[in-house]
Amino acid sequence: QVQLVESGGGLVQPGGSLRLSCAASGFTFSSYTMKWYRQAPGKERELVATISAAGSSITYRGSVRGRFTISRANAKNTVYLEMNSLTPEDTAVYYCNTVQGGTNYWGQGTQVTVSS
Repeated sequence: QVQLVESGGGLVQPGGSLRLSCAASGFTFSSYTMKWYRQAPGKERELVATISAAGSSITYRGSVRGRFTISRANAKNTVYLEMNSLTPEDTAVYYCNTVQGGTNYWGQGTQVTVSS
């Protein structure tokens, strides 16, 4: 079965950096687009970044463009989110996601807190 396990979250000061990882299993990772979402307290879950199966097509939401970098290592079945210049507005639970056959699959999420 599809499994997604995020890691790498934590507490960081404004201006700091974190690298999130999402380890995937149970499907042919290299064949699927992967996404990172986030959900802040009291807010809807929002799409942060998308990377195509081969990594050739990447998109970001406007507020993170230039600060976040999504990448993937298909040989390791892992997708990453490098986050730089973090602000308190980036505080959220971050989830990786894949859609297969119309079904959304989610990991358990990893908490990112940006605070001084």
